[in-house]
Amino acid sequence: MNSYLTLSHVTIDFPTPSGPFRALDKVQLDIEKGEFISLIGHSGCGKSTVLNIIAGLHQATEGGVILNGKEVREPGPDRAVVFQNHSLLPWLTAYENVELAVKQVYKNTKSKQEMREWIEHNLELVHMSHALDKRPDELSGGMKQRVGIARALSMEPKVMLMDEPFGALDALTRAHMQDSLMEIQAELNNTVIMITHDVDESVLLSDRIVMMTNGPAATIGEILKVELERPRDRLQLAEQPEYNHYRAEVVRFLHERYKNPESQSSGDTTDIDSSNEKTKGNEDHKEDEKPVLYAVNE
Repeated sequence: MNSYLTLSHVTIDFPTPSGPFRALDKVQLDIEKGEFISLIGHSGCGKSTVLNIIAGLHQATEGGVILNGKEVREPGPDRAVVFQNHSLLPWLTAYENVELAVKQVYKNTKSKQEMREWIEHNLELVHMSHALDKRPDELSGGMKQRVGIARALSMEPKVMLMDEPFGALDALTRAHMQDSLMEIQAELNNTVIMITHDVDESVLLSDRIVMMTNGPAATIGEILKVELERPRDRLQLAEQPEYNHYRAEVVRFLHERYKNPESQSSGDTTDIDSSNEKTKGNEDHKEDEKPVLYAVNE
């Protein structure tokens, strides 16, 4: 059975004065419909480049991306991107910012009334019905991101691509946004690929966490399958040993890649599941087993 989204041996070189720079090398990844995938890794590991190739903003030098049986060659409404910066047009209201996307996709298939109902429905999904007529300068950072997510959802994309969407928010707002995203994904069962530097966020939200090796020639180092029951409650999860095991595995990967960036540069991908508790026998990594916050800043 074919996967819904496939990255097939994706390699990309960028031209430089001293010759081609290989940013990604043979990235191979199969994603099923409705999966929530997090990409995590150190600065320069090519996470955003992977997202841009899926979005059609970059073309792979070798390999390619197949979405629902069709090759991705250019940007399209079937792949919506949510950036860290909300990217709202400041002179338009929340309603009008979402309307831009809806008109682009549905101008020939929905009536004006149907488009209005659809815009209001998507703003309601992100709990922004009360702010339809407010402009971005009247909204908080979290509210702006909610409008940005509503705009992306309004296009009914096959895949939602999120480039560290909550990175600029304060901790409390970020937690609210994470909970909202889990609610939306549970209701819509859409496919989400998100870049994050927050280990807790990746474990809380993801079905699988894709961990990238350091660049240049970055690739997938390990894939961690997160088998935590949904819906997920952050307070209850904090007390579960399985949750802390997943966290420790991600921290271990990031810590070892940071200390030994050249030690594992092959394109081999290792799947980890909850029954495979790894022990390295290295006393230096004992702190990785503690439930502490570990975030990498790009």
